[in-house]
Amino acid sequence: MSASPYVELDRAAWAALAEHADQPLTATEVARVRGLGDELDLDEVRQVYLPLSELLSLYVRHTAALHRATEEFLRQPSADRTPFVIGIAGSVAVGKSTTARLLKELLSRWPQHPKVELVTTDGFLLPNAELAARGLLQRKGFPESYDRKALLRFVIDMKSGAEEVKAPLYSHLRYDVTDDYVVLHRPDIVLFEGLNVLQPARARSDGRRGLAVSDFFDFSVYVDAIATDIRRWYVERFLRLRETAFRQPESYFRRYADLSHDEAVARAESLWDAINGPNLSENIAPTRGRASLVLRKDADHSVRWIRLRKL
Repeated sequence: MSASPYVELDRAAWAALAEHADQPLTATEVARVRGLGDELDLDEVRQVYLPLSELLSLYVRHTAALHRATEEFLRQPSADRTPFVIGIAGSVAVGKSTTARLLKELLSRWPQHPKVELVTTDGFLLPNAELAARGLLQRKGFPESYDRKALLRFVIDMKSGAEEVKAPLYSHLRYDVTDDYVVLHRPDIVLFEGLNVLQPARARSDGRRGLAVSDFFDFSVYVDAIATDIRRWYVERFLRLRETAFRQPESYFRRYADLSHDEAVARAESLWDAINGPNLSENIAPTRGRASLVLRKDADHSVRWIRLRKL
């Protein structure tokens, strides 16, 4: 077998790494974080996400020890430790938001770092009016649809040890950014979730490259599956939303609520093929190799194997 920079474990071998750990969540708590269409139960939490939270906690603790050692070396004992930032990437409908919410719950149960925050990049999307003016409304979620300067400023402020940082909030019901913010006060860990958070820096006109958001991550997770499965999950989720959120009067997608089953399937497939599928193949999937860890899902949404980059 040729050497590899990765350790790859199947589900059984991965689950065995935390077989004696206590299950910190109840079925009710798991149901609360589970996204629409995700198949997540206590067994999945115990076998996949509990070992991951233990590994991440290990990284956090040892990064803190490295920080203290660096302070001593620099003879700057007053230097403040900055949050440990975990990027979580993956396609629309693959379950990355559920992964982020679940990890927030699990990581906050560790006594060494109880203050865990979750931020999504949706809040950094340009407003719909601005996207329309730039001809980008049909490319929402593509890298160019975000306020990249604001994204970068946010993570730089976090990793600079700012006492307080603010992240804008997004309304999935209105399908637009809001005027509200979430305020972070020096958390221990920040989970930063989004489609394209692992994008490398763009080349400037002079050929040089600037900074990327992912340059400031301490660890990153990519939630993966084959594209045909993700497409099917997207259509199934669209059908569920047609019966729930789309029916709310203030929903941006209210017009889809009265579609017949066949019309809704056709519309969901069209949206995937025109927007989400190309974004996955052109922008999101190519960043998988930049992740510290990949969670590979099977057709039933369960994680089948895990790939971890060696240190």
